[in-house]
Amino acid sequence: MQMENVKTLSKDNLKQKVRKNQKKKTTRVRFYHSFLTIVLILCVFQISYSALLNISKIVIYHGKIVKSRELLAAAQKRNKTLKKEVENFNSMEKVESIARNNLKMAAKNEVLVIINEPEQVKRKPKTLKEKIVYYFEQNVASKFNMNENNPLPN
Repeated sequence: MQMENVKTLSKDNLKQKVRKNQKKKTTRVRFYHSFLTIVLILCVFQISYSALLNISKIVIYHGKIVKSRELLAAAQKRNKTLKKEVENFNSMEKVESIARNNLKMAAKNEVLVIINEPEQVKRKPKTLKEKIVYYFEQNVASKFNMNENNPLPN
């Protein structure tokens, strides 16, 4: 039997084929590991984004809860004062005092006398000092007076 037709592999040729196969396997494994790493990084980013979004929603909702509780407390306080006023207005003496003082009414045998005081004529400020005082009275002081008269929020 002749060995001419039989392909024989030399040691060097065999080593090259083995190395080539190993190189293919290692590149496949590296590609697979790289792909998994990228997928895991994307998952971590998605989880982090979702966590931040949920935390921001929690903070916003907590602020809304605090604000609504404050509004509820103010409304309950205002409700109590209004109930007290309603109880006060149920008596005839209170109704009579309101009619006399605010509505300018009189009883049967009484004469109502109203004394009108003349209003002060407002003149326009001419000097710089008068203009500053006028501005302060109109813009700054009036706001403080409104806050003192109406301490409860509407």
